[in-house]
Amino acid sequence: MIAPGLAASVTALLPVLDYASVAIFALTGALVASRSQLDIVGFIFIACLTAVGGGTLRDVILGRPPVWIGDPALLAVATGAAVVVFLGAHLLESRYRAIEWLDALALAVAVPAGVGVALAEGVGWPVVLVMGMVTGCMGGLMRDVVCNEVPLVLKQGELYVTCAFCGAGVAVLLGLGGAAAWQALLACAVVTFVLRAGSLGFGWRLPVYRARPPKPGSPKR
Repeated sequence: MIAPGLAASVTALLPVLDYASVAIFALTGALVASRSQLDIVGFIFIACLTAVGGGTLRDVILGRPPVWIGDPALLAVATGAAVVVFLGAHLLESRYRAIEWLDALALAVAVPAGVGVALAEGVGWPVVLVMGMVTGCMGGLMRDVVCNEVPLVLKQGELYVTCAFCGAGVAVLLGLGGAAAWQALLACAVVTFVLRAGSLGFGWRLPVYRARPPKPGSPKR
């Protein structure tokens, strides 16, 4: 089990993580909306969907009210980010590159947010792992699918879900070892970001499946 006291002490960190992940993910959502040339309402919708999508799914799975219902100011933060991007996206030299790196930063905040919520709920470590991955990955996946973009989470060979899994796993291991809440969540964020940044900047990859032609005489499947 997770070390006693970790679940309780993590609660104080959750609002900071929630606001940070909402703000950064909203920026990525609005940038994707700019690539689709949507109007301001479309910008706000995609920004909010991206910002709270993963957290909402996490909360529904855990049987708790979505965090933005209890704190509607999160939607105001996402809306503000959408307006900022609507007015200033044209100043960026490469919006797609900005999306990739902002998304990496958002992932590094959202995964520990998901881990923290799961810890606060007192669930077992396998659920903590999954909730970290869901919180980090699902908002961006919704964003890309709705805007008809190739989902970053599914780009061939790139590290993405792997980053979320490793980050959440480090938090779980530190929690089992009795580390303080802030140490576990900080390590989660660092590992997640370093792996994703390495994939973007240095081409770190995992092997991908390669189809092979059947041997002569083998039955077709």
